[in-house]
Amino acid sequence: MVTLHTEQFSSRLRERLSEPAMLDLTQRLIAIPSENPPGNQYEECARTLLEELNRLGFDDVRREGACVLASAGSGERTLYFSGHYDVVPAQSRDQFQPRVEGANLFGRGSSDMKSGLAAMIHAAAAARDEGFLKNGRIGIVLVPDEETAGPRGSRDLRARGLLGRDGIGMLTPEPTGGVIWNANRGAITLRATMRGKPAHVGRQFEGVNAFERALPAMTRLLDIKKEVELRETQHNIAPAAARKSILMLGGRAEAGTNFNVTPDFCSFTIDRRINPEEKLEEEKRRLRDTLEGFEIEMLQEEPAAATPAQDPLGAILSRHIASLTGKEPAFEMCPGLLETRFYAAYGVPAFAYGPGLLTVSHGPNEFVPIRNIAQCAAIYALTAAEMLR
Repeated sequence: MVTLHTEQFSSRLRERLSEPAMLDLTQRLIAIPSENPPGNQYEECARTLLEELNRLGFDDVRREGACVLASAGSGERTLYFSGHYDVVPAQSRDQFQPRVEGANLFGRGSSDMKSGLAAMIHAAAAARDEGFLKNGRIGIVLVPDEETAGPRGSRDLRARGLLGRDGIGMLTPEPTGGVIWNANRGAITLRATMRGKPAHVGRQFEGVNAFERALPAMTRLLDIKKEVELRETQHNIAPAAARKSILMLGGRAEAGTNFNVTPDFCSFTIDRRINPEEKLEEEKRRLRDTLEGFEIEMLQEEPAAATPAQDPLGAILSRHIASLTGKEPAFEMCPGLLETRFYAAYGVPAFAYGPGLLTVSHGPNEFVPIRNIAQCAAIYALTAAEMLR
């Protein structure tokens, strides 16, 4: 059991936030292959989470579409603990057989982020039972589809008018590896398709070569890429090369039907990741202007977001991380998208911090240090206690 170095914690709370209680829930969740895409076994995963919330005596436990909601405490002021239960597809089915090796728990979702769900759920229950929630409540939000921009998850809750109500802050247990993510990049991801007309190579003069028609725009995009990738964010992120804005061409590309037929179509993707200092609409318009004459399918359109590190929630979270881990955490920008963006859009301060490690998440040997799960739970409980005292 992790030793909690604070006078506020009673022996009962230490017992509640022991590793075995959360380890069991994490293992049960890992065993459910809630892969996304395509969205497998969401129903079973949601049912397991509902059962755990009911067992721990949460209030207002319910389903909203594919999302699971609950609360602990009372009052309108709400600190949200939000996490996702979908995982990226596994490299092998063995990844859904959780296993403990030494001090680590292995399995798909162990790091991103089923261990984080266990930590935040038990943290909320512990904070409630110890009477720490004097002036508000913790809102539990468990969503799917985070790995595909949230159509059945946070985006759906926003459409229903349920996201971030009365929020004074939001925490999500992403695998941050000991740092706090207070910002994230935005994304403009699209597929551009140029049409042509097929013809046999021997009579290509009767066709229209879609590949050749697409080449001038590709050249212009390469010029934009050079300019874009000179821009650097002022947010902290390591290594230094990660500070640059991003434009990636051709993640997926295809054209034509055969080598001896003029291609009647040429299709390629563009993935533009914008730093918080850049403007989503401006960057989107620039791409569309460059792709005049193409059919455009927008695959993803998400704003960047940032919460100042000096926000009271960030300061409280940082202090308790330092107290329990012995190391002052850095504030950094996440290199990808974060669910924090949905809350930041409503002016709710939002931060990511979790027990997992980004370096192993999504990989074939994903794991989480077991000790980190209970440690994260203690940090969340203490942060809630101070925010809602």
